[in-house]
Amino acid sequence: MLGFNEPEFLSQLTSTVALRPRIEELADRLVDEGFDNLFLVGAGGTYAQMWPYEHLARRSSTLPVRAVIAAELAASGDATLGERSAAVFTSVSGTTEDSLRAIEFCKSKGVHTIGFTGYADSPVARSVDTALVSEPKAWPFDPQMLLFMGRLLDRRGEFEGYEKLADELADLPRVLAGVAKQAEAPAAAFAEAHKDTDYHFLVGGGNLWGFTYLYSMCILEEMQWLRTTRVHSAEFFHGSLELLEQDTSVVIFQGEDETRALTDRVEAFARRVSRDVTVFDTRDYALEGISPEFRGLLAPLVLDTVMGRVSKHLERVRDHSLDLRRYYRVMEY
Repeated sequence: MLGFNEPEFLSQLTSTVALRPRIEELADRLVDEGFDNLFLVGAGGTYAQMWPYEHLARRSSTLPVRAVIAAELAASGDATLGERSAAVFTSVSGTTEDSLRAIEFCKSKGVHTIGFTGYADSPVARSVDTALVSEPKAWPFDPQMLLFMGRLLDRRGEFEGYEKLADELADLPRVLAGVAKQAEAPAAAFAEAHKDTDYHFLVGGGNLWGFTYLYSMCILEEMQWLRTTRVHSAEFFHGSLELLEQDTSVVIFQGEDETRALTDRVEAFARRVSRDVTVFDTRDYALEGISPEFRGLLAPLVLDTVMGRVSKHLERVRDHSLDLRRYYRVMEY
């Protein structure tokens, strides 16, 4: 498999699910001590990666949970932020400047700050009240966030089957390694077919909207310098559909939650106009050992793994390193 270090992949994911005892202890403490609202704070990809968990809370809990952009929170504030608030931050390197400013702002308001990162001695880990550290470079943060939100909602009587889910997540590294292997051939085929495509139209909904945004902005735009449009499947018919033409590359991310029908509707329309429609569907992956009722929750993790293979093959066919930047953390801004 191209550029796939399986031992590292397994080790990093194992380090995330191994945080379960500490995550549960933290969630229990928050519930037992009492808090009024929860902020999920990120920047770029880590902001987008919070959306599935805001979505989970919104559809199953009365707890006020909001995903917010770190820089905007620090600049504009929030009237509901205070001493009975908790805020979660994620940063792979632990050095994200926008997040550090937002942590400082939250602490000035008496907020309990929580950080997930890969470096115990990083600025983020040192700044938050509670740091939970996985192996360096472990990505994505979905296992930790799913455990954290699942436990919180379980304690509130708003999540059925949490213990079963958490037990099954222990085998997540093996499950996702299987996904990566299954995705290798279609990923290579997509990259070969689109090595000269300079514009992609990406669609997703439900708990995959955050991943759609992330893959569009943080991978195709930032890492491959490709032009993209990204649109929520529920919003597609309110303007963005006018951009479709016969040769438009339409990439659809399809999951298994209650919004699936909205994305099906987009696919049906897109195929009437474009001759280049690709659907990456979590239903295509076995996820052996994961109960049917939890498959929808794992959609962001599954597609992150699938599209990770696509990214490596795009890097190859386009001769454009995923690590190459012109401006991000290169120029002052």
